[in-house]
Amino acid sequence: MSINMKYILVMFAVTQATRIIPILLVRKKINNKFIISFFYYVPYVTLSIMIFPAIINAPEHKAAGIVAFVVGLIASWYKDNMIFVSILCCLAVFVTEFIIGII
Repeated sequence: MSINMKYILVMFAVTQATRIIPILLVRKKINNKFIISFFYYVPYVTLSIMIFPAIINAPEHKAAGIVAFVVGLIASWYKDNMIFVSILCCLAVFVTEFIIGII
């Protein structure tokens, strides 16, 4: 068995363990509000820590990424549509990169 196959098997085992162990250990409904809210916010936190570095590092200039992040925060604060927020962030990067290119 090659070393790459061992890595893949270990990765498979860890991934499946994180899914199977909770099913085996938790048999009844969870009533603890802290645990329920924790499980509710985990996907959002995971998504944000994956997306935030990409927002800052994807444009040519970091300033454009920061401007897009601020625009996205403001637009999402007002509970705009996710597509609309994405379009605003793209426009913010485009305009900022254009302005930086002129200067």
